[in-house]
Amino acid sequence: MELKSLIFKFVKFGFVGALGAVIDFGLTALCKGIFGMPELLANAIGFTVAATNNYILNRTWTWRSTSKNVGVEYSKFFIISLIGLGLNSLIVFLLKDISLVPRFVETTLDWDFWVAKIIATAVVTLWNFFGNMLFTFKNSKQ
Repeated sequence: MELKSLIFKFVKFGFVGALGAVIDFGLTALCKGIFGMPELLANAIGFTVAATNNYILNRTWTWRSTSKNVGVEYSKFFIISLIGLGLNSLIVFLLKDISLVPRFVETTLDWDFWVAKIIATAVVTLWNFFGNMLFTFKNSKQ
C-alpha cells in the first residue's frame, strides 16, 4: 500500500475512531458516574460498544470490505479490539494513580483517570489501525 493511501485510510480510521471515542467516553462516564460502576468495568463497556460501532463503519467505509464472511471478519476485528481493550485497561490502571494532572482547582472529577484514558486511547488507536489493516482487512480493497 502506498503512503498516500495509507494516510488516507488512517484519516478515515481516525474519523471512525473519533465517533467511537465519543461513544466510549460517553458510555464510560455514564457507567462510572451515573451508575457507579467500577472504573475498569465502565471502561470495558464503553470500549466494547465503541468497537462494535467501529467495526461496522470501518468495514463499510474505511476498508470497503466485501467479504462474505462477516462473522469471521467481525471476530478478527473484535480480537484486535479485545487486545486493545487489554492494552487500554492496563495503561489506565498503570497511569491513573500517578497524579498526571496538577491540582490547581479542587474538583470531584477524577482527572487522573481521564488523562490516563486519553493516553491509553492514543496508544490503542495505533494498535487497532495496524492490527486491523494487517489481520482483519488484509484482503479488502486497498
